[in-house]
Amino acid sequence: MTKKIEELVEEVSKLSVLELSELVTALQEKLGISAMPMAAASAPTGATAAEPAPAATDEGGLKTVVMTNAGANKINVIKALREINQNLTLMDAKGMTEAVPAEVLKDAKAEDAKSAEEKLKAAGATVEVK
Repeated sequence: MTKKIEELVEEVSKLSVLELSELVTALQEKLGISAMPMAAASAPTGATAAEPAPAATDEGGLKTVVMTNAGANKINVIKALREINQNLTLMDAKGMTEAVPAEVLKDAKAEDAKSAEEKLKAAGATVEVK
């Protein structure tokens, strides 16, 4: 590692979890990147192998689940997000609750989208399925 990287690592390690979450969000906005599309795309892939493809087209094709409000109980919403997409880190899920609207699932089968919608609503979040 270079000296500059070592100094950055040292400074970042001193931040609180909330500050780290804010840093990640700020860097994603500044650099125009997001980990969500790749992580969200992997969730429906695993389910596709277990069920036949015609079921998705019978129910209207691919859906996108967008969380528009995390609600008052963000801890339950974070748990639901991590249950829906197991590739999300705790910080990613927390960041999604703070940066709404947030895309939870993209191009998911209708039944997967409905399941995600139900889990998030049960946790107290407001959700749209497109």
